[in-house]
Amino acid sequence: MYRKKIAAALTVATATSLFIAPQAQAATGLADQRITWQQCTDEPGFERLQCGSFTAPMDWNNPRNGKTISIAVSRTVPLNGKAKSTVFTNPGGPGGAGRTLPLIYLNRPKLSENAEIVGIDVRGTGGSDNVTCGSYQHRLATDWRDRSKANLDLLYGGMELQAKFCQSKSGELGRYITTEQTVRDLDLLRQVLGRKKVSWLGYSAGTWMGAYYATYFPKTLDKIVLDSNTEFTVSWQKVFDNLPAGSELRFRMDFLPWVAKYDNVFHLGKTAEEVRQSYETTRARLVEQPATLPDGTVITPVVLDAVIFGGLYSKDSFEGTAQLVALIAGTLPMTLAAPKQYPDALMGTQMSILCNDTPFRGDRKSLEREGNKSVRQYSLVGGYQVTGPCAWWDRPDVQLKRPNGRGVDSALMVQSVRDPATPLAGAQRAHAGFANSRLLTVKDEGDHGIYGFGNDCVSDVVESYLVDGVVPARDLSCPGVPLPAPGESKGNPLVKAQQLAAQAGW
Repeated sequence: MYRKKIAAALTVATATSLFIAPQAQAATGLADQRITWQQCTDEPGFERLQCGSFTAPMDWNNPRNGKTISIAVSRTVPLNGKAKSTVFTNPGGPGGAGRTLPLIYLNRPKLSENAEIVGIDVRGTGGSDNVTCGSYQHRLATDWRDRSKANLDLLYGGMELQAKFCQSKSGELGRYITTEQTVRDLDLLRQVLGRKKVSWLGYSAGTWMGAYYATYFPKTLDKIVLDSNTEFTVSWQKVFDNLPAGSELRFRMDFLPWVAKYDNVFHLGKTAEEVRQSYETTRARLVEQPATLPDGTVITPVVLDAVIFGGLYSKDSFEGTAQLVALIAGTLPMTLAAPKQYPDALMGTQMSILCNDTPFRGDRKSLEREGNKSVRQYSLVGGYQVTGPCAWWDRPDVQLKRPNGRGVDSALMVQSVRDPATPLAGAQRAHAGFANSRLLTVKDEGDHGIYGFGNDCVSDVVESYLVDGVVPARDLSCPGVPLPAPGESKGNPLVKAQQLAAQAGW
């Protein structure tokens, strides 16, 4: 039980050229292929999900060189078999496998009974041709708060090694794991499916992908929903520089007071400050002596931070996260399940996207200087410099067209005010720079991923737009969903989808 929650939290936490015309794509002949759809698996819960795959060029800038890759996809179809539209979906990451994501919308009949919903394992991850970092993972190896020279050598040396591992282990394919290449895969999929237009529904890093898809293929996209927005009008480096401030806000405004409210359950403190001190005391103890759980899981200070950060994404994760913190702090008894291992294709794809897509500005010295400042400002993940390895990355010649919304009929952006991973300010800047977009702000809310997860106001607006074609006349807002009491959590649907994929061997 706890091991699964730790794995889910770490998955979330360790989890941010020239235009080729459609006729050049068609010249490859790949648009004429057909997907053979079949049941994904006999596992319970997958009854309405069909799976298949299609072939795409490894390099869209040289599509006739004979080198191809396989892209794994899924779909749900309305029970009556009559889809009015096709909606492509993406869970974010970047690098998250997306084939189980359509299952989430089966509880939204207005969408699922009117649209063919497509899930995609984008190039590099899931059931598609994979890239890898050879299982090397620097993010949880070194305590980013320790700014001594010896530890900084370990921290930034680890980032340099991460870049080398990811690039050497991924081989030739790694150079073509970019947003530019991926959106061309998506438009090829549209052609293979025989659709003139498709709609887009993406979360987190899926908003980046959706904005770029709209930039490269504005006339083949119908409706575009961008939920929990990256600041997709800037670089990945700037996007992830916003993360520590967002996580600190959610941690202090929502999580700590909630845990204190239920001190009779978690015993970590009666006030938000007492709970924070419990966390700090536990973290300091782990610096001196990491904890080893009965199943062999080693809990270091960085793992503790990552567990909490991952739990901030959804209010329905608060209870499980508080239980884990209490377990590590020693205020709750341990109950552990057998461990399950996962491949690192997400990590490989994520690093390739982050470091290939946009240039990195800076070096070891600037990283150290900025890290020192961030750690002082944001105690939870201030030193979590996600794009740090890009300072040592041998970047290919990728020149992305910057999204501006020109040529796009409309886009609906959904954003909570205390999103821990993609803060509101960045979404507002992206909205200002993306023409014909409308921003739906969810007040008194901090969840990362809103539509389809229990907010009726948001669901009504999104489905009115996505299904009925009603574009809001102006920006608008919805109230958030109150934090649940212990025992009332429904669980994070995105995590449940990942668990289903793991059970099926994906």
